[in-house]
Amino acid sequence: MKYYTKRVLCVLLILALAAALCSCGSASLDYADNGNWAYAGGSDVKDADLFIICPTVDLGDENRFNMSLDDTKTKESFVGALNMELGIYNGSCNVYAPFYRQMTLNGYGSENEEEYINIAYEDVKNAFCYYIENLSGGRPFVLAGFSQGSQLALMLMKDLFDEPEYSEKLIAAYLIGWRVTDSDLSEAPWLKMAEGEGDTGCIISFSSEAENITSSFIVPEGTKTYAINPLNWKTDSTPASASENKGACFTNYSGEIKQEIPGLTGAYIDPERGTLKVTDVSPEEYPPSLSLFGEGEYHVYDYQFFYRNLQENVGLRVKNYIENIEN
Repeated sequence: MKYYTKRVLCVLLILALAAALCSCGSASLDYADNGNWAYAGGSDVKDADLFIICPTVDLGDENRFNMSLDDTKTKESFVGALNMELGIYNGSCNVYAPFYRQMTLNGYGSENEEEYINIAYEDVKNAFCYYIENLSGGRPFVLAGFSQGSQLALMLMKDLFDEPEYSEKLIAAYLIGWRVTDSDLSEAPWLKMAEGEGDTGCIISFSSEAENITSSFIVPEGTKTYAINPLNWKTDSTPASASENKGACFTNYSGEIKQEIPGLTGAYIDPERGTLKVTDVSPEEYPPSLSLFGEGEYHVYDYQFFYRNLQENVGLRVKNYIENIEN
């Protein structure tokens, strides 16, 4: 009888473990392990931190919809994609960037998309909570992402940022290359969109496209997103000329600026779609690099077209936040 009872208990334990694994994809990452961080702050000499979430770098295959952290080559691409953006932030912030089991590109539009993105989100949430509790030292932080990184950052803010522990330390959230809708703000009324160039505790978001685009992967037709223009820092459709663009910068995987072009583009916000319409360049000059995006979807250039303006803006918002708490 005792043997039978032990067998039953073992079977129940195995089933419980299997259910837990199915619900989260696999065991959670241990962010006390420095190997699970692409960047973990370094010398922490600045007064503010950056918690940044990498965009999608793994295309996936028919049997894989979340990035494997045993894949050294993909992890190198992961770090490289972060490096392309870090020059905008690292002059003002110490950098924290977790490795995570991001959803692969082929996960978008798949039958189990929600399951795959939730696996990615589990890692990001765990990493962020570990950062707050063990690494931040109470410093204020900038939250940032691009594409899937911004999608996950928005999920994080909807999940956690009604708590002062997080919201009061937020300098600003740069959720670039994703959408923020009325539904998001209704679901999480503590979220606040940026209203100008220097406000803090807010979300800075935009999605770039050519003037003729009426639907995109990021902002499908019939959807309206919130945005701020990174050239004039207005939220209405007031156009900004190319002369207001302080420098488009095209970077490589080491973060090196390979080409800088001041005054490359102007931009204005589409009053119907909320997207950022980019002027003075053509889709032929700047084609999409991924099949997921159509001609005229300037998604991969969101950071690059407005690099110097964003870099300056991060510094301003960090400065304003720190001055406010000191006064």
